Amino acid sequence: MNDYHQRLSKLLLEKNEQLSPNQALTWVELMWEDFETSSAKAGRDYLGSEMTERIVRQWIENYGDRLHDFVTKNPKYKHFLNQ
Repeated sequence: MNDYHQRLSKLLLEKNEQLSPNQALTWVELMWEDFETSSAKAGRDYLGSEMTERIVRQWIENYGDRLHDFVTKNPKYKHFLNQ
């Protein structure tokens, strides 16, 4: 799993220069967990790490450049991402 997270955090850093490497990795871990948890709660079969990577990659491609703005609007995650 660490390889997936490292690849995705590198992609996120390319998309968003305002994030630190630790913040990018935290974002990837949060998105990864969110997707897998939401899928499980919905009763979907587990489709594997490759599917989760694909979804998180898509989120990074679509929203990665604006993720730093998310903390401002959602203080619930501030303690995860502020350094």
